[in-house]
Amino acid sequence: MTDDAASWHRIQFAFTVVYHYLFPQLTMGLAWFLVAWKWILLRTGDARYQEAARLWARIFGINFAVGVVTGIPMEFQFGTNWASFSQYAGGVIGQSLAMEGMFSFFFESAFIGAMVWGEKRLGPRDHFLATLGVALGSWLSGYFILVTNAFMQAPSGYAFAADGSMRLANLGDFLLNPWALIEFCHNQCAAIVTGSFAIAAVGAFYVLRGDNGTQGRLFLKWGTAVGLIASVIVAFPTGDAQAKMVARLQPTALAAMEGRFQSGPMAEITLMGQPNVQKRQLDNPIRVPGMLSFLAFGTFHRDVPGLGAFPEETWPTNIELLYYAFHVMAGLGTLFILLLGWASLQRIRGRLESSRPLLWVLMLAFPFPFIANTAGWITAELGRQPWLVYGLFRTRDGYSAAVSSGDAIFTLIGFTGLYFVLGLLYLFLVGREVMHGIGIETENL
Repeated sequence: MTDDAASWHRIQFAFTVVYHYLFPQLTMGLAWFLVAWKWILLRTGDARYQEAARLWARIFGINFAVGVVTGIPMEFQFGTNWASFSQYAGGVIGQSLAMEGMFSFFFESAFIGAMVWGEKRLGPRDHFLATLGVALGSWLSGYFILVTNAFMQAPSGYAFAADGSMRLANLGDFLLNPWALIEFCHNQCAAIVTGSFAIAAVGAFYVLRGDNGTQGRLFLKWGTAVGLIASVIVAFPTGDAQAKMVARLQPTALAAMEGRFQSGPMAEITLMGQPNVQKRQLDNPIRVPGMLSFLAFGTFHRDVPGLGAFPEETWPTNIELLYYAFHVMAGLGTLFILLLGWASLQRIRGRLESSRPLLWVLMLAFPFPFIANTAGWITAELGRQPWLVYGLFRTRDGYSAAVSSGDAIFTLIGFTGLYFVLGLLYLFLVGREVMHGIGIETENL
């Protein structure tokens, strides 16, 4: 381990943000399922969708509460751990963070109580509108956060003040940053994949137990069908567009993601291998010639620069972890398409509920979208290094020099213990809601 204060500030923030995002990705992924089910209920009165919406609305509420608790410390860390960065870029990113809190968060919060507890008082129509408000608020919140991140990845809409700090020059350019638009589509589809796997897992659990088979079949149908569509969109066109933007604006990140040290045309995409930074090579590679050139630039013959084409001080600071995170994300995404494609085919053929091995796979697979999303964010953030604001402000200059490594380690230990207890409570509450759904039967499909 290192005693460098900047490294400990990074580790602490990485821990809190990774833990926090476990919860918003599920709420954003569930939001539009709830809207769809409430709409079908409003139009048809089908009791299956009423029970489905009630169960997952309660789980949504638990996720929302834990997400709020784990998200608050991150706001304070901009001041406690990254004061120099806040002084430099706060005049810009403070706008989107404030808009997230004042507009989307309060908008979502205003409706979530009505969605979870107000069904009888509001009536079907108004309860549907409350659910729609929660979904819009959760996704708008995600957009403002991603605008903040996009500015750090590809800054736009800014100018410099007399003291050298950043200020907002064009709100439209800032909010409609092309990086943010593509990142939002990619990220939100990945969240839907998480929600789909959670729903399919609970459905598989119910069917395997032989309890609440009606809801189990409903969850399997929606989880596999929506999950397959979302998984494909994560790969193409959103993932493809994200990769092309990285190739154009962050070429060192692309080279590190692929373990590419030498430049040249007909660039290979790496399926497997181990990056050896000391020797500037990829050990034991398995590659597909020309595919990286095609995926990054749309032609097999385009030259793709390797890390050797750039000054070493601009390379990502942890090439090995970046490389593996990217391949974990891409590999899991491919497996999601295959798994959900096979499950959907079996469902169409009427064999899914009787395919017990496949049901076990679906039930046990629900953690993997969380892993894939985490790996994707590790890829994005390590690819941006060594910059906090890409090309303008380095990470080593952004931490709070007044806060020692000992202080950062002490609070990190505190966060770890607190979040461990919070995680156990979360698992208990969600598990209780899932078990409460057993034995509730409605009309057969």
